[in-house]
Amino acid sequence: MKHFFRIFFCLLVFISFVSLASASGSYQEGDQGQEVAAIQKQLDALGYNAGSVDGDFGSQTTAAVKAFQRDRGLDSDGVVGYATYRALMGRDIPVSRDSSSVSSARGIIQTALNFRGVPYSFGGTTPDAFDCSGFTRYVYSSYGVYLPRAADEQFDVGRSVSYSRLQPGDLVFFSTYAEGASHVGIYLGNGQFISATTSRGVAVDHLESSYWGSRYIGARRVL
Repeated sequence: MKHFFRIFFCLLVFISFVSLASASGSYQEGDQGQEVAAIQKQLDALGYNAGSVDGDFGSQTTAAVKAFQRDRGLDSDGVVGYATYRALMGRDIPVSRDSSSVSSARGIIQTALNFRGVPYSFGGTTPDAFDCSGFTRYVYSSYGVYLPRAADEQFDVGRSVSYSRLQPGDLVFFSTYAEGASHVGIYLGNGQFISATTSRGVAVDHLESSYWGSRYIGARRVL
């Protein structure tokens, strides 16, 4: 029975991964990056005040998108999806990840799951024992992504991802024993993530659990 549930869990993760990885991208409040800055710049050029062209999709950018959508007869939801992006930018929206990134994310998840049960040790960076950032650093390095050593340093790499835009392979961060990013894990999909915990070693948990949900502070995409 235990073996059955393990297979069932892996299947859920795989289905979630495939559905998210195959979907085209969209941009909404909370997203950040160069493409958001390009959207803001185009909105301003068309007379819609998106605020500072800073690559941070905030409430003012949302209001500008909604105004643009209303004027173009589009659903006024403030989300720059396929139709809105095409009308605004004059080209198709880029997919959220290319095939090589999707392949790397799949490998990262498979590798991370293989380490379930490895014990926790503060300062641990090898499969003998991991701490949280040592675990993520080791797993990602296997796929050519070299992260800084500490969780708070890893929180500064890649690009910020809003909770609703999480994809498998993203880094998820929590404030636990210290202010700021003091714990990090790897998002698996289906609301679950894997990390090196002090109590159970490398284990799978849910982002919305009573413990982790209140401590979640953000996510970064490094693929």
